[in-house]
Amino acid sequence: MSQRSGQEDPERYLFVDRAVVYNPATQADWTAKKLVWIPSERHGFETASIREERGDEVVVELAENGKKAVVNKDDIQKMNPPKFSKVEDMAELTCLNEASVLHNLKDRYYSGLIYTYSGLFCVVINPYKNLPIYSENIIDMYRGKKRHEMPPHIYAISESAYRCMLQDREDQSILCTGESGAGKTENTKKVIQYLAHVASSHKGRKDHNVPPESPKPVKPQGELERQLLQANPILESFGNAKTVKNDNSSRFGKFIRINFDVTGYIVGANIETYLLEKSRAIRQAKDERTFHIFYQLLAGAGEHLKSDLLLEGFNSYRFLSNGNIPIPGQQDKDNFQETMEAMHIMSFSHEEILAMLKVVSSVLQFGNIIFKKERNTDQASMPENTAAQKLCHLLGMNVMEFTRAILSPRIKVGRDYVQKAQTKEQADFAVEALAKATYERLFRWLVHRINKALDRTKRQGASFIGILDIAGFEIFQLNSFEQLCINYTNEKLQQLFNHTMFILEQEEYQREGIEWSFIDFGLDLQPCIDLIERPANPPGVLALLDEECWFPKATDKTFVDKLIQEQGTHTKFQKPRQLKDKADFCIIHYAGRVDYKADEWLMKNMDPLNDNVATLLHQSTDKFVAELWKDVDRIVGLDQVAGMNETAFGATYKTKKGMFRTVGQLYKESLTKLMATLRNTNPNFVRCIIPNHEKRAGKLEPHLVLDQLRCNGVLEGIRICRQGFPNRIVFQEFRQRYEILTPNAIPKGFMDGKQACERMIRALELDPNLFRIGQSKIFFRTGVLAQLEEERDLKITDIIIYFQSVCRGYLARKAFAKKQQQLSALKVLQRNCAAYLKLRHWQWWRLFTKVKPLLQVTRQEEEMQAKDEELVKVKERQLKVENELVEMERKHQQLLEEKNILAEQLQAETELFAEAEEMRARLAAKKQELEEILHDLESRVEEEEERNQSMQNEKKKMQSHIQDLEEQLDEEEAARQKLQLEKVTAEAKIKKMEEDILLLEDQNSKFLKEKKLLDDRIGEMTSQLTEEEEKAKNLGKVKNKQEMMMVDLEERLKKEEKTRQELEKAKRKLDAETTDLQDQIAELQAQIDELKIQLAKKEEELQAALARSDEEAVQKNNALKQVRELQAQLSELQEDLESEKVSRSKAEKLKRDLSEELEALKTELEDTLDTTAAQQELRTKREQEVAELKKAIDEETKNHEAQIQDMRQRHGTALEELSEQLDQAKRFKANLEKNKQSLESDNRELSSEVKGLQQAKTESEHKRKKLEAQLQEFMARATEGERAKGELAERSHKLQTELDNVSALLEEAEKKGIKLTKDAGSLDSQLQDTQELLQEETRQKLNLSSRIRQLEEEKNTLLEQQEEDEEARRNLEKQLQTVQSQLFETKKKLEDDVGAMDSLEETKRKLQKDVELTSQRLEEKAMAMDKMEKTKNRLQQELDDLMVDLDHQRQIVSNLEKKQKKFDQMLAEEKTISARYAEERDRAEAEAREKETKALSMARALEEALEAKEELERFNKQLRTEMEDLMSSKDDVGKNVHELEKSKRTLEQQVDEMRTQLEELEDELQATEDAKLRLEVNMQAMKAQFDRDLQARDEQGEEKKRALVKQVREMEAELEDERKQRAMAIAAKKKLEMDLSDLEGQMEAANKGRDEAIKQLRKLQAQMKDYQRELEEARASRDEIFTQSKENEKKLKGLEAEILQLQEDHAASERARRHAEQERDELADEISSSASGKSSLLDEKRRLEARISQLEEELEEEQSNMELLNDRFRKTTMQVDTLNTELTGERSAAQKSENARQQMERQNKELKAKLGELEGAVKSKFKASIAALEAKILQLEEQLEQEAKERGAANKIVRRTEKKLKEVVMQVEDERRHADQYKEQLEKANSRMKQLKRQLEEAEEEATRANASRRKLQRELDDATEASEGLTREVNSLKNRLRRGGPVSSFSSSSRSGRRNLNLDGASVDLSDDDADSRASDLNDTQASNVE
Repeated sequence: MSQRSGQEDPERYLFVDRAVVYNPATQADWTAKKLVWIPSERHGFETASIREERGDEVVVELAENGKKAVVNKDDIQKMNPPKFSKVEDMAELTCLNEASVLHNLKDRYYSGLIYTYSGLFCVVINPYKNLPIYSENIIDMYRGKKRHEMPPHIYAISESAYRCMLQDREDQSILCTGESGAGKTENTKKVIQYLAHVASSHKGRKDHNVPPESPKPVKPQGELERQLLQANPILESFGNAKTVKNDNSSRFGKFIRINFDVTGYIVGANIETYLLEKSRAIRQAKDERTFHIFYQLLAGAGEHLKSDLLLEGFNSYRFLSNGNIPIPGQQDKDNFQETMEAMHIMSFSHEEILAMLKVVSSVLQFGNIIFKKERNTDQASMPENTAAQKLCHLLGMNVMEFTRAILSPRIKVGRDYVQKAQTKEQADFAVEALAKATYERLFRWLVHRINKALDRTKRQGASFIGILDIAGFEIFQLNSFEQLCINYTNEKLQQLFNHTMFILEQEEYQREGIEWSFIDFGLDLQPCIDLIERPANPPGVLALLDEECWFPKATDKTFVDKLIQEQGTHTKFQKPRQLKDKADFCIIHYAGRVDYKADEWLMKNMDPLNDNVATLLHQSTDKFVAELWKDVDRIVGLDQVAGMNETAFGATYKTKKGMFRTVGQLYKESLTKLMATLRNTNPNFVRCIIPNHEKRAGKLEPHLVLDQLRCNGVLEGIRICRQGFPNRIVFQEFRQRYEILTPNAIPKGFMDGKQACERMIRALELDPNLFRIGQSKIFFRTGVLAQLEEERDLKITDIIIYFQSVCRGYLARKAFAKKQQQLSALKVLQRNCAAYLKLRHWQWWRLFTKVKPLLQVTRQEEEMQAKDEELVKVKERQLKVENELVEMERKHQQLLEEKNILAEQLQAETELFAEAEEMRARLAAKKQELEEILHDLESRVEEEEERNQSMQNEKKKMQSHIQDLEEQLDEEEAARQKLQLEKVTAEAKIKKMEEDILLLEDQNSKFLKEKKLLDDRIGEMTSQLTEEEEKAKNLGKVKNKQEMMMVDLEERLKKEEKTRQELEKAKRKLDAETTDLQDQIAELQAQIDELKIQLAKKEEELQAALARSDEEAVQKNNALKQVRELQAQLSELQEDLESEKVSRSKAEKLKRDLSEELEALKTELEDTLDTTAAQQELRTKREQEVAELKKAIDEETKNHEAQIQDMRQRHGTALEELSEQLDQAKRFKANLEKNKQSLESDNRELSSEVKGLQQAKTESEHKRKKLEAQLQEFMARATEGERAKGELAERSHKLQTELDNVSALLEEAEKKGIKLTKDAGSLDSQLQDTQELLQEETRQKLNLSSRIRQLEEEKNTLLEQQEEDEEARRNLEKQLQTVQSQLFETKKKLEDDVGAMDSLEETKRKLQKDVELTSQRLEEKAMAMDKMEKTKNRLQQELDDLMVDLDHQRQIVSNLEKKQKKFDQMLAEEKTISARYAEERDRAEAEAREKETKALSMARALEEALEAKEELERFNKQLRTEMEDLMSSKDDVGKNVHELEKSKRTLEQQVDEMRTQLEELEDELQATEDAKLRLEVNMQAMKAQFDRDLQARDEQGEEKKRALVKQVREMEAELEDERKQRAMAIAAKKKLEMDLSDLEGQMEAANKGRDEAIKQLRKLQAQMKDYQRELEEARASRDEIFTQSKENEKKLKGLEAEILQLQEDHAASERARRHAEQERDELADEISSSASGKSSLLDEKRRLEARISQLEEELEEEQSNMELLNDRFRKTTMQVDTLNTELTGERSAAQKSENARQQMERQNKELKAKLGELEGAVKSKFKASIAALEAKILQLEEQLEQEAKERGAANKIVRRTEKKLKEVVMQVEDERRHADQYKEQLEKANSRMKQLKRQLEEAEEEATRANASRRKLQRELDDATEASEGLTREVNSLKNRLRRGGPVSSFSSSSRSGRRNLNLDGASVDLSDDDADSRASDLNDTQASNVE
């Protein structure tokens, strides 16, 4: 391409300058200096030259500054030769290592070459500048080209995907992956651009890139490609934003699916988006922007639009956190115009665009709403509502409703709605959530609208190309929920890449049986994916997050705690390193360690919204906004979030009915769908790499790029591509495509694809290392198929060139011959013209010209020419006739053979006919029998139908009866419910009574206060007592009256108690009635069960009857089928009979015709007998021939009969042999199956052994993990012991407080008693004092009496409490004693522990010393291991390089051999050409000699001719003289004689011609007879073929029939299975009924228990009275308790101090134990690591030894052919020797390490045993003490709670029984449903059976139709035979006419049969019989003309 004016040359950024690469100076420098790569911190790797080798170290000189450095040999990496610099595909590198890959990418990047192939995928490095390599010219350059033909480019990847889709009809996907800012979005745009240009339809190609000048909506038809390109700017403006890493970062993932039709044109597209980062709309980090559309709108909107959308400046919006941050090189105003134009092209209407921009403006306005906190309360308020007014104007809402919904929304609490005031934080959160949700819904609508525009339903897409552009891997300082989802997606994509590149590739090699050593990528991402997405056992991050979202009062902290608890031991999960760490947890992804902060994760996952505002938005006056919020039902409302913090869990989520789906769930589902689609496509990977984080062009940070290359598995991918066989092709396709290269390799006929491919490859002479032949495919290394394609193209071009050369040669020769003819004609013309010019004035010439026409001699030449032409024609005819004769003879033989075959078949058919006759007779008899059976069956069917109807009537009756029973049941249930309601009302009354009691207690407390006041008054009134004693006497009388009144009141009380007892009796009666009702219900249920059983029996009988009817129907159908078959056979036989009759009649006709012909021939012979003797001879010969023919026919008939008998015998023997072979085959098959089963069992055993080994391995690992877990458990138990101690201390404190409380209660009770005695005295005094107020205070006294009773009850309760307290005190004393004893024991144990601790410290010191020694040894071992690994890697790389060189050398050798063979072929061709030329020379010499001899002979002939001329002149003169004499005499006699002679000659000629005609006619007759015979033979062959076809069809019909029979059997088996299932269901039903009866028994037992509980209650009431008496005794013991409690307090304090000391000692011992355990674990880990290191060393040693032996063998084989590799071989042998020495050293070291390991293991075991003993002793002691304390505490608690439990137990049993009853009823209903379902399944199965039967019948009908069509064909054949016979008759009649009529009889001469030789002018011509007839008419015409 020439460089354009004003633009850069795009080829500079695509093609490598090969002149620089192939510089000989650099090549010489590389070879001289021994350049290598060494690691560098700054550059990654630096070039250096090797100066000196010192064992394992090497002295190198840096190429950059000349400094010398000492480097380890293993750190050195080989450098590729200079010719490999800037190589396009890194798989071609000879030395494959990290340094070479990085150097190649760096060189290409600095040269402007950003695309590089890496095996099967493409690596792209972001250039951070615009390159001129994406124009339409570049697209045209890549269009239709193969990948290896053009330099690397994203267009090449797109082209290959497009071509693969069209050729293979397989869906493709292009996955652009990489970190954020690596250029994924740009490459996605380029892919779409390329596909839109290449696959555009005819209409859309004309104005492809012309943007519309006016914003009018364009017609969508024909604009699909343009719209597809314009969808990207719209999505970018709404979904992309500026981040720190990337100026145009996609903040959402998208999967663009472009659909293509069969021809390859785009027919539609679809875009799916994933996880929009909506939080960016409200908040941005420093130096970052929100979505582009906000800035574009504010910068690019006009004044009118700004006023419509109420827009303001950048800094006046709170949601634009950083104000206006411009993007370098871009203008937001211009971008806004481009977005608007793109929307117009996508046919967005003006109203839609305005509505969208309104929503964008409203999102900004959401941020300007400011809330403030009110002074006195936390409630939020909106001081200024201008922003709210603007927002409501834009969204079409009422401002007042909006503010009310935000500040005090209605929340559902239980069943009621409550207005809840919101705090400032809640209001801010609600507004931000609404803003995010609004923007997300707008974005979703936009994507849906774009998909609607791009969708084309007229043409269906045949296949598609999917382009995935999803957010890259992100690691910020603190990462949130969005980053987790993005990183999870990238994990899945990387796993897909690994799976396709490494696992699937290598699995296919193993599946195809190719020898392959598995290459481990070493990066299994499944554990990390499981950590995030696993649903359970243990649940992953997303599952735990969803679980926490459902729990009430769950927070982010509880989520993190649960996550650490569940996944704390996961390998990919880490806890925060420090307590002050900001991160909550860490996950180790494939790209690195990521810290996550779990703030607001629950909210983000639930995504809650203010549902009040959401409903307002749904009811908006703006249609667009209402459409955005149409799915209001599915949002998570505020009531759910409130329920999370305050209310109970169950009631909050019942309203949504399962619609609540978390963000994590939805994202996981969409991701699984995406992965499923990607797995179904053929993926094309594009790896985008970020060169630096500064966004600088031309800068590449090596370590950053290396990390990305390692993460992406680039090196492993290249290695698999190099070692593997990436190109594969199916056998058939390979043969079809490349058979042109090996034309003679495959013989004609069938050959297996694998064998054919092997032969082709042998013929191609490919190196065995370049290919592998699998089971179904052939695999090639990279580049081999491309080479074969080139060879194929060359071969095709050679063939086409040869074809063109042949055509041109033919045309040139034709033109040359024409020119030659023209030249010779010109010479003749010239010569004649010259002669004419000479002779024209000569008089004799004039005379000659006048006389010549009159002479006959002048016509001789013309006659001669005519004769020559005739001769040529005759010769041609003769050749034709000869060929036809040969063909006729061959056909004659064929016809004879076919005739014999037909005769045999005819005889067989006659026999078959006889057999068929017999069969027909038998079938007729069978038919009669079957008809009788049919009649019987029909009568039975009618009877069964009648029975069926009666059964159905009974069933209906039973159903009606069941309905009546169900109605009765419903009534009973209604009565039971009424009773339950009454029970509930009674309980409610009891509750009310209890409440009244509580009120009375309150009144009692009030009265107590009054009592205190009264006590004060009593003190005052004592002084007045003396004065009032006189009055007391008077009042004594009144007192007696009052006592009488008291007695009356007591009698009333007794009456009330009696009424209460009567009420209780009534209640018991009601309970008895309820029990009776329940018994009745149970009886009814038993009756229902019996009825159900009867119903089931009836149904079974019904089904049995139905089954019988079905069987009879089947038998009927079979009988009908047999009848139809018999009828069909009868019709066939009748048709055969008719055809036989017709054939007989035809044969008789033929016989008559032949006899007529014979008679005609006889008559002809008799006529011709008189003429000549020759004809008599002919007749005798004919008679002899006829006799011979008759004899031959007789002999042939005899032979035919003998052959038929032989054939029958052979047929019988063949049948027997076939049956034997069949039996043998069956036996062989059975043996094979047995062998197969044995092999399968062996295979299973082997697989089980393998699994067992794997399980053993996993078990060993599990055991190790379990030991670690046990250690942790021991630690946890120790901590639990400490906790238990603390709890015990707390409990002792509680007991002390309880004791204090009890003593206080006792004191209060005593005070009350004293007060009561005082009250009694005061009351007496009051009675004396208040005689005047007696009438007023009578009511008060009555109340006081009731209060006194209450007080007495309280006394009783206090007495009970006192007794309980005494018991508690006694128990406490016992506990104190036990605690004291335990304290003494613990002290002793502590002393023992101190001794043990000292011994442990000593052992610890010893262990530390041992640990130090072992750690030193381990470090030494690790160093040695590292060295070994480095040497191993280096050797492996060298081996790989050697193998690559070997492959190259082998390829060169094979190419040289091919060239040698080609040269040999060329030599042989030259030799053949030289031999040909020598032969031509000899021929030319011989011809020259012949020509010389001819010339001499011609000269002699000339002389003779001159002499003859002279003689002729003399003779002429004589004739002239005679003529003159004759003329003079004028006599007529001479004339007459002359004429007679002429007529005589003509008549002789006519006679000869007639003879020839006769002979030709006879030949023609014989030919027609031969044709007739041929036709007959053809007819017989056709019949035979037709019979074969019929047999094949019959066999096919039988096969179909068998298949259908199989299906029927399978269906019967299914029916049996369903019957079994039904029986199982009936059994389950019976079990449930048994359970019901058990439950009823439990109900009865529960009722009995309730009665017993009531009896116990009464007993307890009696005991209460006894306890009241014992209260007085308790007062005496109170003083003693007080004294004892004080003493106990002192003791407790002493014990507490001792316990604290013990705890401190225990904690110290625990710390020491933990330290020892840690040291032990470290030792165990070191020992295990050393053991694993040893095993790995041994494995490496074995591998290296095997590899060395392989190398030695290969080198010995290659020595004879490859002298160039001798030096390298010596080097490798030297290396092998060094390796052997190193290996021996390593062996000795390994033995030493093994001995050390064994010692360590022994020590470890001893330590473990000691530790176990110590732990067991400590644990057993502590456990015993703790268990004793806990048991006592539990006893105390159980004694307190027993009575409460017993009361509640009876109620619970009643409720449970009621629930169980309901469940049983539900189960019964479920069983009914199951029974109905089973019935439906049975009916379906029966219907399917019937369908199959119909299909069988249809198949049989088709067979009958086929037979009918066969008969039709036979008839047509017979008609054809008749037509042929008619033709033969016509031919015979024509022959007879020819023989009888015409001039044949008059000029008959001796006729000959066969061929005759005619001598015409010395040339013999063979005339066959066929030509004779064709020329008869011509000869007659010529005769007639001659006669005239």
